[in-house]
Amino acid sequence: MEHQKRTSFPNHFLWGSASAAYQVEGAWNKAGKGPSVWDIFTKKEGMTYKGTNGDVAVDHYHRYREDVALMAEMGLKAYRFSIAWSRIYPIGKGKVNEQGLQFYDDLINELLSYDIEPIITVYHWDVPQALMDEYGAWESRKIIDDFTKYCITLFKRYGDRVTYWVTMNEQNVFIGLGYQAGIHPPGVKDTKRMYQANHIANVANAKVIQAFRKYVPAGKVGPSFAYMPGYPLDSKPDNVLAFENVEEQRNYWWMDIYAFGQYPQIMWNFLEAHSLAPVVEPGDMELLKEAKPDFMGVNYYRSGTVESNPLDGISMGTMNTTGKKGTSSESGVPGLFKTVKNPFLEVTNWDWEIDPIGLRIGLRRIATAMDYQF
Repeated sequence: MEHQKRTSFPNHFLWGSASAAYQVEGAWNKAGKGPSVWDIFTKKEGMTYKGTNGDVAVDHYHRYREDVALMAEMGLKAYRFSIAWSRIYPIGKGKVNEQGLQFYDDLINELLSYDIEPIITVYHWDVPQALMDEYGAWESRKIIDDFTKYCITLFKRYGDRVTYWVTMNEQNVFIGLGYQAGIHPPGVKDTKRMYQANHIANVANAKVIQAFRKYVPAGKVGPSFAYMPGYPLDSKPDNVLAFENVEEQRNYWWMDIYAFGQYPQIMWNFLEAHSLAPVVEPGDMELLKEAKPDFMGVNYYRSGTVESNPLDGISMGTMNTTGKKGTSSESGVPGLFKTVKNPFLEVTNWDWEIDPIGLRIGLRRIATAMDYQF
């Protein structure tokens, strides 16, 4: 809709910024920290842009005080940061690393001294390498207990000062790019394994939310999701159906579990028909329905446009990883959809659509889905 006058954000709105531990901290092997999968993966030839890695990054581990002072100078009201699992538990479990816990104590206290709201992301993709080596990380249900124990350690340590907690940042990204596209750790290209790892991550997320209620009863908790709203290329019915398919497969598959504790039936039927459905153990769905989050964070970067894709059509395409515009190629799921260029949008040098209105569209769709459910 067009507005005659836009309303202002409320005074209590938390304008802020966010980071990931591996992106900013550095000190990858200092003060008792163990290696994460990203510490190992980025050192393999050809895995990152120009061979870059996070060994030093912006050295936030050593410079957090001046970083927080800059945040205050910018007028930030909130800062969401992730905690490096292997800085707390160097091998993912067992003996806790007090130096790691103290670093985040100091960071939280520094933020509070400037009246900046600390928001913790407990997992931003950097599973300890030791757990990957031991049992395959998110491909094993063993990770559910290890992840829960790690999170409880954080809840008990920081729950007296931190109100807002994000359980998993962009599960659809670290699962999709790690187990289907193969360009994130562990570099797997297997759709069946991807859906199984995703289900295990869903159960782990629910288990952690359940524990949160006990240890931080006054807090708020939920996952964040990288939402890419879809558009049909045109009004051709086959392309509109492709749009419905992409929303189910790329968006509602994750969001419905978070909000409603169930997988969308249309996509479940598709996965079963193609022998891709995950193994669901007794009690899983009951836990997913019970452990509802207080919120779902939405990370929005771009929209996507699709058209129909026949059963013998294209599947995984090429992602632009060089910053050279035009090097990505069409991709899709045979029988569901195929991605195409939107003729009405410009793109970045990484071939990402520049679409600010897409955020409004995406949030409207989420709000409508919640209205219908309740």
